Amino acid sequence: MNKLNPNKIAVIGAGGVGATTAYALMVQGIGSEIVLIDVNKEKAEGEAMDLRHGASFVNPVDIYAGDYKDLDDAKLIIITAGAAQKPGETRLDLIKKNTGIFKNIISSITKYNQDGILLVVTNPVDILTYLTYKLSGFPVNRVLGSGTVLDSSRFRSLLSKNCGVAASNVHGYIIGEHGDSEVPVWSLTNIAGTQIKNYCPICDKVCKEEELEQISSKVKNAGYEIIRKKGATFYAISLAVARIARAILRDENAVLTVSSLMEGYYGIEDMSLSLPTLINSNGIAKVLELPISKKEKADFRASAKHLKDNIKGLEI
Repeated sequence: MNKLNPNKIAVIGAGGVGATTAYALMVQGIGSEIVLIDVNKEKAEGEAMDLRHGASFVNPVDIYAGDYKDLDDAKLIIITAGAAQKPGETRLDLIKKNTGIFKNIISSITKYNQDGILLVVTNPVDILTYLTYKLSGFPVNRVLGSGTVLDSSRFRSLLSKNCGVAASNVHGYIIGEHGDSEVPVWSLTNIAGTQIKNYCPICDKVCKEEELEQISSKVKNAGYEIIRKKGATFYAISLAVARIARAILRDENAVLTVSSLMEGYYGIEDMSLSLPTLINSNGIAKVLELPISKKEKADFRASAKHLKDNIKGLEI
């Protein structure tokens, strides 16, 4: 096994999300070597060629199409391959399709690399993150999913627009499943360090409780709406993945709502869900069990049960 290159990233899957993720990584200067791997080798080669032609506009980066053997020294392996969600489908509808695909992908990865960090993006991301942990044999800290990092960004974006405050000054999390049972954590949501319930009275636009609930609903249904209108989502999720990659490669100790194995958090075990998590060069440094409301804890547990019910019968 080769020594890991701390600045090498492998992206498995050169479809819309995979190719756009490679683009986001390249534009932001995250990683000095990026290899694209896809069952359709010609597609991967075309995407890599297109990206390479912009090399003079970005930080130096070696980007190319390769095979699984090329990820033997990759620090970070990002998995975007799998069946895409279609209009009218839920993320959970993809379970059986992508479980089979992942069994082949994970065995191919571990044949060449057992020391890197695995970042799962393919949906249903929580179930596939759990499957990846089980199949890979990697330690808990080195298997994570993109989880609700995108949902949390959507949450902040909608609050930003609603309250007329830059998204960078809005702080809030979506936890639980990346999907229909996700949980907005209103008890920890704040603007400029002020809890949302205290900020609303001083805001020019006073929010009623039902208006805030509409924001939660819009976050949950955003993916469906985009898929209905344009057929797929890939820009924002690629930026979310690039954010996670940056936290890992630059050893940031950033707090992001990635999906990882639950080890008793809020009473949940033996499955993967999203919670605010400290991310650095080791992958997961610490899952933060923050003081949330009783209702939010109950909703988080309900989200866990929802996923548990959907993985019964899977050979994991």
